[in-house]
Amino acid sequence: MRLTTFTDYTIRVLIYIGLHPGQRATISELADAYQISRNHLMKVVHHLGQTGYIDTLRGKGGGFQLAQPPEQINIGKLVRRTEQHTTLVECFSETDSHCRISPTCRMKAILNEALAAFYAVLDQYSLADLISNGQQLTELLTDQAIPHPLE
Repeated sequence: MRLTTFTDYTIRVLIYIGLHPGQRATISELADAYQISRNHLMKVVHHLGQTGYIDTLRGKGGGFQLAQPPEQINIGKLVRRTEQHTTLVECFSETDSHCRISPTCRMKAILNEALAAFYAVLDQYSLADLISNGQQLTELLTDQAIPHPLE
């Protein structure tokens, strides 16, 4: 399974603000730290605010921060919320499957089992686990010498 860019950025946003408890982060700050698009980040931050993962404050002095402790943010639940419309293969779709062997194919059950195992592993981790090496992460995110991927 391949996670979408949206999910990747969602996790990155939470890691960044999880590393800075009690401080408000901004989209510009995150875009600079990760060298990624501000427009993508705006969508991610909006979604995180709507789903209750972050508190946002608009205007001068605004920004966003975690709405709950990192230990309470489950990675499996987070990924399920951001990947809710993703199907592994065509036959997972209830309405658009055009596969002729779908009624008797056993691959769907195998892939469902694999997907359940994937989420079972993610369910064992929280944001706190992702930021447990905070010193190294912070050093990497503040190192201005990191070349831009397009350079």
